[in-house]
Order: sequence, then structure tokens, then C-alpha cells
Amino acid sequence: MRIFRPVTSFTQRSTKFIYDRSLSSHVSETPSSDAFAGTKTPVPDEALRQKPKSPFYFDTGYALFAKRPSRPFPPPFVSSPTDASPDPPGTNNRRKDRRPYVNGEMIRGITNGDDAVLVGENFIGANDGVGAWATRPQGHAALWSRLILHFWALEAERDASVNISAESLTEPNPIRYLQTAYENTLAATSSPTEWQGTTTACAALLHHHAESTTAEPMLYVTNLGDSRIMVLRPRDKEIIYKTTEQWHWFDCPRQLGTNSPDTPNINAVMDKVGLEENDIVLAMSDGVVDNLWQHEVLQNVLDSIRDWEAGSEKPGERSGGAAGGMRYVATELVKAARAVAEDPFAESPFMERAVEEGLAMEGGKLDDISVVAALCKRRGG
Repeated sequence: MRIFRPVTSFTQRSTKFIYDRSLSSHVSETPSSDAFAGTKTPVPDEALRQKPKSPFYFDTGYALFAKRPSRPFPPPFVSSPTDASPDPPGTNNRRKDRRPYVNGEMIRGITNGDDAVLVGENFIGANDGVGAWATRPQGHAALWSRLILHFWALEAERDASVNISAESLTEPNPIRYLQTAYENTLAATSSPTEWQGTTTACAALLHHHAESTTAEPMLYVTNLGDSRIMVLRPRDKEIIYKTTEQWHWFDCPRQLGTNSPDTPNINAVMDKVGLEENDIVLAMSDGVVDNLWQHEVLQNVLDSIRDWEAGSEKPGERSGGAAGGMRYVATELVKAARAVAEDPFAESPFMERAVEEGLAMEGGKLDDISVVAALCKRRGG
């Protein structure tokens, strides 16, 4: 994936944004081992104590594969083992806690190579950090992708319109949340702790209809770049919605961060998608969509749900992929995308687009692969 580099003209003191091909190579093309999977990403204890009011929630799962290990987060986002402390080693809570923090809060989500995912019961997202920043001494795409998701989720969490009951007609504003997240990330990565990077941004917020007091689920999808949100209706075996990729040119998506002209207020796109219970929402980095066509994604999910339901001895227990099925769905999707990514002779969507651009290429695209799968459910009671 390509990044922007500022070039100052000596004849006119203006800054232009161009693609620097010298930054396009990756540090390493050696993938990590097995995929990692889970159900929800960690949140602070105080967030767990909040009582949800929305009539709908996501039953979730995620799976990750990194083509190379993530670069460790630098201080001050993590405490250095050599930091001076008046307490004896092992007694200082922050010294024992190696989770990253920003502004005194634990950074939400999980890093996957240069990707980041965040998985909650009404907010899911998958950001794709531009890996070429790894060639810069102060480059840290993973930090950027993770911080954007963290601040984005916090803004949604703090907005009362997201968490109030179905009787409210208030409507959330995910683009405003993303703009604030972008500004907070700029501040957190500026001097004296300057870290450069860019990332795509893609997330889905589960809410309810704001036009009436009838409690029906509504999905607010926000996208900037080429990660993807896809909504599947397994009952009808169809894809009812997918985001549209945003590009400057081939392999250079819109992105937030250092030197990029893109901003959420100007470039992000938000769509509202009416949901039904048992619809499945996928948040995926381009490691999936560059290697699998959309009909392959749909069939893979349908097959996974069928296999998951068949593995239960209690009728209806796993219906639609419930009771842990979303983790299985995400894992199987990552496996399928990885198989193509590592096959030098496979046909892939990325290869097809490259050929259309006049580039000689075959096989899949080895990249970080991140999948979040979320099943829309109505809250009991």
C-alpha cells in the first residue's frame, strides 16, 4: 500500500503530496505463524460496569493473521522497563501492566501487524495501517491505526445518543466521532513524542431506527479508504451491503495521517443500513478483499455457519452462528484469504486490478489479514 510524502518546491513554498516509490517495499515478507482469534477485544474495567441500554447488540468474533510481527508501541504509550520508579520492581501497577495507554486510558483494540481491530457489542472496526511507514525511523503505522480506532470508539461510547434506549429519536454522528479521533491521534503523536503514520478507517456502529420509536436495528457504517464493511443476510444467502473503496490511484487508498490531504469531515462516507436480527456484519482489512472475491466471502461464511450449527447437540443452540460461531466464521475467512495470499499462482482480485493497470502480476497479495464478524441480536428482556 502506498503512502504520501511531502515535497517542498524551492520555486514556490508549497507542499505537494506524491507517492514515493522508495517507501513501497516492505521490511520483511515473512509471515507470522497461526492466526489469532477471540470474541471481544479488551476494555477497561469501568467500561464493563456500564449497563447497556440499546435493544440490540453484536454477538462477535475476530481472527487475525499478520505477515510480520507488529512493531512494539514506544513510550509514553507503554512504560519502559527501565523507567525510574520509587516502588520496588513488581509492585508498581503500571510497571506490571504492559498494555498501552494514552491520556491515562488503556488503548482499546488489538494490533495485527499494521492493522488494528476493535470489537465491542455495538461498535466494530478494522483499520489498515500503511506498512511502508516501517521504513521510517519515526514511522509507526500500527500506532496510528490503533489510536484512530481507540479514540473513535471512545467518542461513540461517550455520546449519549449511542447508548440510550429505543424510545429516543436521537441519531449518532460517526463521522464527527472519527474527526475527533483523527484530531486526538494527531495530538497524541505530535512533538515531543512525534510518530508518523497513515491508516484507512472503517467501522460499523449498531443503533436503532431514529425516525420512529419502533425498535428496529440500524447500522451506521463509516469508511475512509479500502478496508471494507460487508453485511450478509444468511437467510437469503445474499450480500445486502458493502462499502465502496476510496482510492487516490491504484494501491493508494484514502488514508488519515502524516502528510495525507484526507480528513474525515471531507472524505469519510457514512451509510445507514437497515438490519434484521441474525444479519452478519463483517469488518475486514484489505488483506481479505484483495485475495477473495465477494461471492467467495459470502459462500465461506454460509459454509461456516452450516458447519457451526451442525456441531451442536442441542437444537437451536448455535442457530445462525450464535454461541461462539462468529469466532469460527472469522477464523475460516482468515484461513481462506491467507491460502490465496500465500499462493504465487492463485487468481485474486488484487492481481486482476493490477493487470487492469498494466502491471505484470500473478498470485495473491501477502498482507495483514483482519476479520471481525458480528451477529445482530435483540437483547433479552
